[in-house]
Amino acid sequence: GFLPEFFCTFSCPSHTLNIYDDRKERSFGIMRKILAPVLFVFTAAALLAGCKKNTESSLTPVTLNEVAHSIFYAPQYAAIELGYFKDEGIDLTLVNGAGADKVMTALVSGDADIGFMGSEASIYTYIQGDDDYAVNFAQLTQRAGNFLVGRTPEADFKWENLIGKKVLGGRAGGMPQMVFEYILKKNGIDPAKDLTIDQSISFGLTAAAFTSNDFDYTVEFEPFATALEQEGNGYVVASLGKDSGYVPYTAYSAKKSYIEKHPEIIQKFTNAIQKGLNYVNTHSAEEIAETIKPQFKETDTEKIAIIVDRYKEQDTWKENTIFEKESFELLENILEEAGELDTRVPYEDLVNTGFAKAAAGK
Repeated sequence: GFLPEFFCTFSCPSHTLNIYDDRKERSFGIMRKILAPVLFVFTAAALLAGCKKNTESSLTPVTLNEVAHSIFYAPQYAAIELGYFKDEGIDLTLVNGAGADKVMTALVSGDADIGFMGSEASIYTYIQGDDDYAVNFAQLTQRAGNFLVGRTPEADFKWENLIGKKVLGGRAGGMPQMVFEYILKKNGIDPAKDLTIDQSISFGLTAAAFTSNDFDYTVEFEPFATALEQEGNGYVVASLGKDSGYVPYTAYSAKKSYIEKHPEIIQKFTNAIQKGLNYVNTHSAEEIAETIKPQFKETDTEKIAIIVDRYKEQDTWKENTIFEKESFELLENILEEAGELDTRVPYEDLVNTGFAKAAAGK
């Protein structure tokens, strides 16, 4: 009872200590049971955070400057969203350069490690005599990615329909404009005399200009072409990709010095792009749309799928990234016909196929 225990507390100090120690031990035992799982969770979280930090710090940072942010480049975005760059040890930073000239400027200045643009830019830089010129190491698209949009549907459209009309074109010396002129000449149309081509509107703003002005046609990339259709402001009447044939439209390049110093980075980058190509060439437009949706948050998935399907239908994307010599020579033909190239440049200087062949297992 209480009294014996009370009495014993004063008369038996050792007993008191035993009781106190026993209670203390029981308290510590309870606390251990409560705290152990909590400490385990915190410890595990700290370890995971440390592992994540270590994993991220082990990735090599690479800045990629792209000519435009378009669904036309779906394999690249699939590679990003599916983690192919991280699998290759690359922490990729993507920058929209908004034009090949600006991408090349970023590349030459060192603001970008890799540039993604029309290869005509590398030819222009080479001709200027820069010793540390840009070298193309991987080609992505093999068709032009733009479409001719008119005011009304034209199921039986013919290129001669453009004679006497006003058309919104692209920047002089850029691939969209040169391919457009290449098609016109193939169809016996003189770009300088038979129609009016306005090249004063900046890239990405032509669709808005077409909506608010009196142009008869405009040459548009996606998603602008499809957006004009869905808004009822225009109709796709022709694909420049189909009518121009296979053209080396866009490729990845880096300065010669960067490739020499970092061949392993170029190889890993090319590997990731090859995986992206493999993905888009083996999956449906709907699956691809779901995958690259985070890159185009303001475009609904259904519209992305429509655009992807349009590009798949015209065989836009290569099976591998190898930039063949005949493609390079075709590019020079287009440049010559556009009056942008007086002297041919050596394919062997401006194209390195070693990384692409390794990525493709060839």
